[in-house]
Amino acid sequence: MVMNAVYRSPQDCPLTIPLFPLTEALLLPRGEMPLNIFEPRYMAMVDDALAGRRVIGIIQPLKEEDASPAPELYAIGCAGRITHFAETGDGRYLITLTGVARFRLTDELAVTTPYRQARVDYHPFCNDFCARAGEEDVNRDAVIAALEAFVKARGLRIDWRGVRTASNEALVNALSMMSPYGMREKQALLEAPDLKTRAEMLVAITEIELARGGAGSDPSLQ
Repeated sequence: MVMNAVYRSPQDCPLTIPLFPLTEALLLPRGEMPLNIFEPRYMAMVDDALAGRRVIGIIQPLKEEDASPAPELYAIGCAGRITHFAETGDGRYLITLTGVARFRLTDELAVTTPYRQARVDYHPFCNDFCARAGEEDVNRDAVIAALEAFVKARGLRIDWRGVRTASNEALVNALSMMSPYGMREKQALLEAPDLKTRAEMLVAITEIELARGGAGSDPSLQ
């Protein structure tokens, strides 16, 4: 999705952002994440984001079973810009976040807002600001082969035309975001140092899950 704001480097990004902890959620640069917002604290977060820089940090809780109101978080998340917003009429927001860049938490702030906020550092992920960086190193054939095996094993439907026309970055990142894997696998994909490594991880995780008969049963993958 094309954004009105331009993010060329860490200097273009806000250093303090609201945090939206989500288990098994993966946002990657230039990927799109639809969200159904209904909790009052996160509706307030969206309101404030829309009034400001429109940036929200997606980050996973460190422990899946942690049901506390402020669970411990992984150190790395991904900032996204609100690029679509709609009200439902029944007290919910439907938004889409477009990934900007990954970040490392540096300092969570003591705030009066109902949602959490933190200072973050984007500098460890400067390549995130370069669209399609490292695409030439991706083994596209291996990614497609793993996807074909997954689709066949699970009886899924997929938009093969979209797969054929997608760039390597769009393909690897979209499949990583949509993958039905657990929080540790999603975090590993997020923290991959480059696109080549993320693609290799995605293939390896898919092969492991297929070998043990896991990876869910969603009838569509589009």
